[in-house]
Order: sequence, then structure tokens, then C-alpha cells
Amino acid sequence: MRVGVHINQFGTSGGGPALGAELAAAGAAAEAAGVSRLSVMDHYFQMEFNGGAEEPMLEAYTTLAFLAAHTSTVRLGALVTGVTYRHPGLLAKIATTLDVVSGGRAWLGVGAAWYDREHEGLGVPFPPVAERFERLEETLRICRQMWDPAEDGPFEGKHYRLAETRCVPAPVSTPHPEILIGGGGERKTLRLVARYGDACNLFASSPEEVRHKLEVLRGHCEAEDRDYGTILKTLTYTGDAATDGDLDTFLRDVSGYTKLGVDTVILAPSLGETSGWLERFVGPAVERLAELD
Repeated sequence: MRVGVHINQFGTSGGGPALGAELAAAGAAAEAAGVSRLSVMDHYFQMEFNGGAEEPMLEAYTTLAFLAAHTSTVRLGALVTGVTYRHPGLLAKIATTLDVVSGGRAWLGVGAAWYDREHEGLGVPFPPVAERFERLEETLRICRQMWDPAEDGPFEGKHYRLAETRCVPAPVSTPHPEILIGGGGERKTLRLVARYGDACNLFASSPEEVRHKLEVLRGHCEAEDRDYGTILKTLTYTGDAATDGDLDTFLRDVSGYTKLGVDTVILAPSLGETSGWLERFVGPAVERLAELD
């Protein structure tokens, strides 16, 4: 099982002026620890469970571009971009740019969005949930069309209309940046994974719950005539054991997922400064998890 790290807090003892140096150090520490992917939160405001809107929140893709310049091997993406945050043509262009400047290390994490406060706060439309899922499906179609070298013509959808789906330069990743769809909704989200996704992301709630979600995904794959084995399975782990550096408890927590076909566990520590934690905890965790395979 591989390890990813999700940076979801941006508070540092030195405040904003120290953030650049801390992020650069975190990128270096992630690569030294053997982390396979590094992600950041994509929100306008910080979440309530991380202290609320009064706490720091960086724009995701600017941050990822900065990390691209300070890393060379780790894969980079947002976990995950709400479909309402950016027009899909622009989102595809942004993800492509990240892929190009990072030498093919970008992945596109996307979901239906949920945090109404930040939308209202910055005046961004927040449609009802059914419409957000319609927009998510059209966004996935647009991204795939923009990344198809044989297709740069129009896109006509219910919510989006593009006269040209042109994307120059093309992504470095082949055939395109990995599309990771976040969420475990059984009726809509996992169906979209089966139809459009290269990867899924579930919460590490329990092995039994994750096993059930993956069986639902398998059923959607059968209905879509999609090879279930071609979808990368990832989990986000938010348990205190990782934040606290309790390696034995963390390994016990995740050991039940190793036989479910999960490729990557993504650690989401409750820390604003992750570079030291990456050195102390994540390096040994990577080694120990490799022994469980």
C-alpha cells in the first residue's frame, strides 16, 4: 500500500510570511519519506473542523504550482476540487498547466462540492445538489474531451456550452492526468467513477464500510462495461493516530484495508506545519506499510 499526504491546514508559527518556506520543506520531506502523492485542500474558506473561516486557506492550484517547483517525483493534486469553483474549461486548462510544468505529475481530483458558506461568502453560485451532480458529470465530459487530441470541437450540455474544447499545450501525462472522483455516494458518485474516473477516494471509515462501497463500485462497473481493476482505489485517513505520531495504532487502523485492493492511503493530519511530522512519522509509516503488502 502506498502513502499519500493531504495538507489541509495552513497555519504556521510564523504566519503567512513563513508559509512558502514551510510548504517547500514539506515537499522535500514528502519525497524523502517516499510519499507517492501530495494533495492540498481546495476551498475558499477553512473548514469549521479546522478552526473555521478565520484560519488560513490558500488557493489550491497556485499552491500546487509552487509545490511543483519544489519537488521532482511526488504526484500533485487537489483533494478535491468542488465542481462549482471554476468553469470546467478553465479547470481543465489549470490542471493541464500543472501537469505540464510538473513534468506529468498532476492529477485532477473533483467532486460535487458541499460547503455553502464559502460560496455565499464570496458570491459564488451554489446550485441544489441534483444540479451540482449534473454539472459534475458535464465537467468530467468536458475535461475528457479537452484532453482528447482528436477532439477540439464544441461541447453542448445542459449547463455548459463551449464553442471550442481546445487545450494547447496538451498534458504531459498519458493519456491524460488521472481523474480522481471524491466521495462514496452509492447512487451517483460511484456511478460517475465507473463511467469517467481513473481513481476513487473513500474515507477510511471501517474495512466493512469500504468493502461495501467497493462492491457498489464493482456493480456500477459491470453496468458500464468497465473493468473494475482499472480504477485506482484510494482512502483518506483522518484518525488521530497519524497526527499524534502513534505508528502502531495507525498500522492497526489501516491493516484491515490491505486486502480490499486499496492502492493508496492518504494521510490528512490536523497540523499546520507538516514538514517535521513527515520526517518523524511518514517515513517509518511508508516502510511499515510496505511490509503489510
